[in-house]
Amino acid sequence: MSLSIGIVGLPNVGKSTLFNALTRAQNAVAANYPFSTIEANHAVVPLHDERLTRLQGWVGVPEAIQTRVDFVDVAGLVKGAHKGEGLGNRFLGRIRHVDAIAHVVRCFDDENVIHVHEAPQPADDIEVINIELALADLQQLKRRLEKLEREVKGDRKLLPQLEMARRVEACISAGQPLRDFEEREQPDFLALDFEMRFLTAKPIIYVANIDEEALRAGNAWLESTREIAAAEGAQLITVCAGLEQELGVLSDEERADYLSVYGLAESSLEVLVRESYRTLGLISYFTFNENETRAWTIRQGWTAPQAAGVVHSDMERGFIRAEVIPFAVFAEHQDRNAIRAAGLLQVEGRDYVVQDGDVILFRFNV
Repeated sequence: MSLSIGIVGLPNVGKSTLFNALTRAQNAVAANYPFSTIEANHAVVPLHDERLTRLQGWVGVPEAIQTRVDFVDVAGLVKGAHKGEGLGNRFLGRIRHVDAIAHVVRCFDDENVIHVHEAPQPADDIEVINIELALADLQQLKRRLEKLEREVKGDRKLLPQLEMARRVEACISAGQPLRDFEEREQPDFLALDFEMRFLTAKPIIYVANIDEEALRAGNAWLESTREIAAAEGAQLITVCAGLEQELGVLSDEERADYLSVYGLAESSLEVLVRESYRTLGLISYFTFNENETRAWTIRQGWTAPQAAGVVHSDMERGFIRAEVIPFAVFAEHQDRNAIRAAGLLQVEGRDYVVQDGDVILFRFNV
């Protein structure tokens, strides 16, 4: 599995600049006018994990294959997007299958960059996007409700689905995002969400796009956005998209020097991806053979057979055992045979819950 993130926001808030920085390439048109992005931009970006590179060195193989993140950048949304204003309904459909939404909010002022307001207004901008996401969900759900109401007349077994759909409709109509819906873990809701791919059920991360001056001192727009995120229980990442795009063309050494000028230890984009992982409850484990080391993404709490299934379904079906080395143990000894000789190799069964950083060899038979 891989992590997928949809990038949304009003026109000209820096979405495409952020996308280009994330991909370290000029893949998205970043222009000073609305809807410069018409078709959705999509990129698959390796998620660098320094632990995998270290493991590659210890086992002496030629390749390290990182896990990946899929980014989808859609055109700026406007009021009425759910009805097709600015082609918004078309754009919203492109992000229904992502795992999380990165909502880019303009927290900088630049008279040379057109915006829907004369000056940044984060609260209003956020409200417009959130309302459009909710209305898009409501519009789609109403069509499903109409169909269920017809079908339940001939099949009363569908009544629980209909009742759940009505409760979901009431939640959205009351202005509550479905990520706060009290019954969101119930099987009937999960089945409905699997079908509908509700936008407001997805975790949201606010990305405050600031200028270089605000990197040091902050500004009132950033604080306003921070307060909104805190009130919603959402994550907030501060990014200077313009700076990050410049960093994207530098070598790793040059990037580190450039970041130090601003007192930053790492790129804000690395923080964004890491927080996305944390928000979605994702972790990584590692495997290796004579050719490569590889990182695999799973959900926290998955058992060894489930983790094996990410590599291949046959490995889950024929699972026998998992030979596990916690990363800290591998870092100390740096050799699998030495770890085995020291009695530190863990032989785990079907109930073992995989931990972040585990180095695993699966034994299976089909």
